[in-house]
Amino acid sequence: MKIVALVSLTTILVVASFATLGFASDPSPLQDFCVAVNDAQSVFVNGKVCKNPNMVVAEDFLFRGLNKPGNTSNPLGSRVTPVNVNQLPGLNTLGISAVRIDYAPNGLNPPHTHPRATEILVVLEGTLYVGFVTSNPANPALKNKLFTKYLYPGDVFVFPEGLIHFQFNVGKTNAVAFAGLSSQNPGVITIANAVFGSDPPINPAVLTKAFQVEKNVIDYLQKEFWWNID
Repeated sequence: MKIVALVSLTTILVVASFATLGFASDPSPLQDFCVAVNDAQSVFVNGKVCKNPNMVVAEDFLFRGLNKPGNTSNPLGSRVTPVNVNQLPGLNTLGISAVRIDYAPNGLNPPHTHPRATEILVVLEGTLYVGFVTSNPANPALKNKLFTKYLYPGDVFVFPEGLIHFQFNVGKTNAVAFAGLSSQNPGVITIANAVFGSDPPINPAVLTKAFQVEKNVIDYLQKEFWWNID
């Protein structure tokens, strides 16, 4: 009987472990809310420290301004206006955030990833060409697969967590989209910025080998100014 009970307990623990891994995301809150504070001094936590609940006010849960267009006067022709825990403290521990994205004609939100969030995007104005690329396939003979669509007002598209994705305004007018992300702090890694604009720069020998190009190409790319549109 003890052996059966032990096997059953072990099975439950193993299944629970896999379930935890399978549904990994921002941790569920253990209280009604945990409004973030930035003056934690030497205390470091996975997220932000909670504000004293007795000091919380309605403004901690409010962000104004997503009705205002972002400034797209940059070489990429786009602007992301984020609303994550850094702009809206009441999002702390809630596992969600949002962005507004504005695109000038031919504006691009360049290939990037969100290491901690899935993104769901809805188009309000304009026509966008969007897509994402899968992770490396198990079979080395296969290539990463690209999924793309043209989106119009009212269309919704989802970008899975961690995968490289992009949006490009192919219309002749400005475009606007809103997106929700499954993390209070989804993070952004813009591929070109990270690879060619890091500080200090990646050794050119590494990039020359990785991209199979001449060193002068890498030198040129590393001297460029890589825009951050967030």
